[in-house]
Amino acid sequence: MIVGIHHVQLAAPAGSEPELRAFYVGVLGMTEVEKPPELAKRGGAWFRGQGVELHLGIEADFRPARKAHPALLVTDLDDLLARLPDAVPDDLLPGYRRCHVHDPVGNRIELLQMP
Repeated sequence: MIVGIHHVQLAAPAGSEPELRAFYVGVLGMTEVEKPPELAKRGGAWFRGQGVELHLGIEADFRPARKAHPALLVTDLDDLLARLPDAVPDDLLPGYRRCHVHDPVGNRIELLQMP
């Protein structure tokens, strides 16, 4: 029986960890999670927010997820929009304010706030 989601895995190219940290920690306000030593050898980075965890794993022939994406609930979309100048909000999902952005390596991220 499924009781929840532990994490969502996205891919990233080798060497992109500093840019990922700047975005997921510096812009989105997530916290970096220390990877177990054996998994840390593979590179990448893990991030955690309230009720969500994202793992960015290194992929040799990386291509960003353009359609597939995590949708992250946020408490202050206006604050994030001020830090994400390329984001354009819409009202296409009833009951939510939202926008789509791309992380530094091109993965699509949806940000949602209940009005």
